[in-house]
Amino acid sequence: MKLIIIRHADPDYVQDSLTEKGWIEAELLSNMISKMDVKAFYVSPLGRAKDTASVTLKKMNREAKVLSWLREFNAPIIDKESGDKRIPWDWLPSDWTTVDEYYDKNLWHTTSAMRSGNVIDEATFVNSGLDELLKEHGYQHEGNLFRAVRPNNDTVVLFCHFGVECIILGHLLGISPMVLWHGFCAAPSSVTTLITEERREGVAYFRMSSFGDISHLYAFGEQPAFAARFCEMFENTDERHD
Repeated sequence: MKLIIIRHADPDYVQDSLTEKGWIEAELLSNMISKMDVKAFYVSPLGRAKDTASVTLKKMNREAKVLSWLREFNAPIIDKESGDKRIPWDWLPSDWTTVDEYYDKNLWHTTSAMRSGNVIDEATFVNSGLDELLKEHGYQHEGNLFRAVRPNNDTVVLFCHFGVECIILGHLLGISPMVLWHGFCAAPSSVTTLITEERREGVAYFRMSSFGDISHLYAFGEQPAFAARFCEMFENTDERHD
């Protein structure tokens, strides 16, 4: 089984849609995905993911099932500096890297900052939804592996968001989402692919064959959007710092 996770194209967060560049990215993405033999499509309920998916779905005359747990990860925490709510995955490296728990797949959510929100409850919501979906497609989660109840070569596509994508990958691969949120960068419209390995009959593991693939953009000379990145050097004042 192939599990393909697609981040939405360049977003217009105010309108919860896509920018002009985002619609171009969605079109170029559709050129690649529409050539695949896809068993099922699933999409976040948010507009920017739905709009990204719509181009591919229209080209293939297909529909996607909306799954509430695919929405962007919704677990605001309290910023100890300002007292305001903030997303849990946009931290300065000098802050989060000093806390050993954030590197541990079992402890990352136990810090006072994470406990100030509903982070573990939200992560459980996502992980339970993912397990149920994979079970429907023949793979039952058991411990750190999957029981291949109905092993198959199907391709399943998820259109979602970067924050929730890292929760999904952390659950499948046994990695703290904090490491994924801060150490990996999935550009808008990027494609991440995981493929089951069933090297012993009935026992499967999801192995990532590619992360954040944007070859569909480069193939047509389209530069990736800068969203999700920060300044390469501090003196690059034209690149995002905060």
